[in-house]
Amino acid sequence: MSTDPGPTGTHPPVDARLDAGQSSCGELLILIVRAMKRLEPGQVLQVTGYDPGAREDIPAWCRLSRNTLLGVEASRPTHYFIQKRKE
Repeated sequence: MSTDPGPTGTHPPVDARLDAGQSSCGELLILIVRAMKRLEPGQVLQVTGYDPGAREDIPAWCRLSRNTLLGVEASRPTHYFIQKRKE
């Protein structure tokens, strides 16, 4: 399973969106976990993050949780596309 963020500026179809605002580290990851619980396996969550630390936190969380980081739109704010793992 790859967590390669893929090319900037392209993204898959999105099933749900989460605007994490200024949330950082622990709070950000809790918001993501809650949003992912509402998704079916294979669905995609778009996370909008404003905290610079999210660039490290979200890919690391994806690796640890075995969810796939499909892509990153590196703008301000940054958009992350996470596919819920297929059980």
